[in-house]
Amino acid sequence: MDVLIAYHSDYGNTKKMADAIAAGMRVANPALSAKLQTAEVTSLNDLVAADVIVFGTPVHMGSMAWQLKQLIDRAGKLWMEGALEGKVAGVFATGGGFGGGGGGVETTMIALHSNFMEHGLITVGFPKSLPGYADGGLQWGPYGRSGNHEGMPGSVSEGALAAARSYGAHLAEVAAKLLD
Repeated sequence: MDVLIAYHSDYGNTKKMADAIAAGMRVANPALSAKLQTAEVTSLNDLVAADVIVFGTPVHMGSMAWQLKQLIDRAGKLWMEGALEGKVAGVFATGGGFGGGGGGVETTMIALHSNFMEHGLITVGFPKSLPGYADGGLQWGPYGRSGNHEGMPGSVSEGALAAARSYGAHLAEVAAKLLD
């Protein structure tokens, strides 16, 4: 199983979450191949070659980072071809906005799921029964709060990273069932 985790990271927190998701996936399925890279260098061929696609982004003013949105816009050609249909997908986000969930994280994750569904991918959520959900989960996927009380950059918690590892394991298990 070939996994692509494409992300953008402003302060390194989204990359930490990407690394944690990949680690969880490898624990659940040591045979899978996980390729982690920034959205800026991800090609359309990378998307087509992957069996599982995971997108991660910091929340920028209530939405995804433009670097990830640019990749999504470039992938419109693949939508026309139906090239991504039937693949498995997941999403995650980081953000430092005010409020317990961070401003805009849910709308950001919904937009990512919506894009994957538009392409015909099978999206995988984050069930509340999984370890780490209470510390870094939403039904859409794992979330790492990365801002302090003033809204300034900080670091994601170990709880959020544990949630990301748990989600990665879940994503690998679901993908194995769906892709066999």
